[in-house]
Amino acid sequence: MKRYDALIIGGGHNGLVCAFYLARAGLKVRVLERRHIVGGAAVTEEFHPGFRNSTASYTVSLLRPKVIADMRLHDHGYRVIERTISNFFPFPDTYLKLGGGAARTQAEFARFSPRDAQTFPAYEAALERVAEMLRDLSLKTPPNAHGGIRALLAAASQGRSLARMPLDAQQDVLDMFVKSARDFLDGWYESDTVKTAFAFDAVVGNYAGVSTPGSAYVLLHHVFGEVNGKKGAWGHSVGGMGAITQAMARACADAGVEISLEAPVARLLVDGGKASGVRLESGEEIAAPIIAANIGPLLLYNQLVAPSDLDANFKRRIAGFKAGSGTFRMNVALSELPDFTVLPGKSKAEHHTAGIIIAPGMDYMDAAFDDAKKFGWSRAPIVEMKIPSTVDDSLAPEGAHVASLFCQQFAPELPDGRSWDDVREQAADHIIDTVTAHAPNFKASVIARQIHSPLDLERKFGLIGGDIFHGRMSLDQLWAARPILGHGDYRGPISGLYMCGSGTHPGGGVTGAPGHNAAHEILRDRSLLGRLLG
Repeated sequence: MKRYDALIIGGGHNGLVCAFYLARAGLKVRVLERRHIVGGAAVTEEFHPGFRNSTASYTVSLLRPKVIADMRLHDHGYRVIERTISNFFPFPDTYLKLGGGAARTQAEFARFSPRDAQTFPAYEAALERVAEMLRDLSLKTPPNAHGGIRALLAAASQGRSLARMPLDAQQDVLDMFVKSARDFLDGWYESDTVKTAFAFDAVVGNYAGVSTPGSAYVLLHHVFGEVNGKKGAWGHSVGGMGAITQAMARACADAGVEISLEAPVARLLVDGGKASGVRLESGEEIAAPIIAANIGPLLLYNQLVAPSDLDANFKRRIAGFKAGSGTFRMNVALSELPDFTVLPGKSKAEHHTAGIIIAPGMDYMDAAFDDAKKFGWSRAPIVEMKIPSTVDDSLAPEGAHVASLFCQQFAPELPDGRSWDDVREQAADHIIDTVTAHAPNFKASVIARQIHSPLDLERKFGLIGGDIFHGRMSLDQLWAARPILGHGDYRGPISGLYMCGSGTHPGGGVTGAPGHNAAHEILRDRSLLGRLLG
């Protein structure tokens, strides 16, 4: 039986980050990836001859600068192009462009509400104060319930950043954690068009409406990132998202990490109450005293850990962990760029390089969620389209393009016992028609498409319920309660088992933070001081 100091289950970006830090500290590490390609949901694949795209995750902002620097990703080919404007919103008879600097955004808002244009700088400053706190907390391990001296010290340290904030900023923090996006934005803006430009972030990957309590936090989660040192910006990874994880894989290889592809894990091995290794689906057993799982909590504890190795209380609580993000993901090959009714033209323009958001109104977004709950998917879905080939011509043949369609709201499980296998093509047609209603040439320009229903996302990437965050980003599943209280510090209920995926703090997105934090807790446990404090 081969032996290692640590095994990583899942070769997604967080698993690679965790493996890198452990190997850099001198551990013998092996990554076990189920698919034929490393990267998890952050991969670039050819889906039609000559057309390549980021298959699932499709844009970058949240990857922590410390991780980029520590792994020296720029030396391994990491390159990100910032968007000129962040988003373009086509409405039935007008449009809104978001981004391009504060002055430009104010001028755009003034077309709909002079008051909202004046409000924008204060709103942006308020969000930035809260986002800065999240950036600081993202690379810190949450205090663990019943965690002894270490937890007390962590709680005191992390609480100081909130306590030092002005009272109005503390109120903003409270509002964003408990209010709906609608209620939060109603407190700032009067124009529904302006509010829509921000409310969209509250439903990205979130099976909820803009009126759902707690949805304001998801709005915030999408603005604490940065691109090339510019806070709040979003960008395109040259070569697609797979270029990021390939750069990470090269950094891992330089550090001595062994990466195994097509090596699906069937079972966590436990001996005397401690993790002792894994058994692959092939039957091969690999020994290691440290197992870090870069998969969602429901996949880990429902499929890879034997029920007899978990106590009844833990099983009951983890069964209550909620997953399912209402996401339907498509990639399409295009013969030409979309020609929007409200902003005509098929030649490349700045709005083609932005995130193109079809979500014309707060009520539209709430209705999409209501429909999904009743019928399985929305009669008028929310669609974000990104056309990365407008800034990266390596992805498509000359003159052609690729587009990512990131769509909400599509129920993780359909009502009446239906399967997504039976209706995925119908839903895809509906999405294409939704875009075509705003860009009449779109449907005819589609050469090929790749479809990922919620069920497809679960099968292909291990995302239970199609949940891109590995679990709902609600107040009861954040910080020290992610995935559940008592295990928010990346340590599982079995000695030697750790969690390093998006089902832990600070949650979903390509951040690298869970992998970074879990590795540091593993190394702390191996140290004498860590064992004494624990």
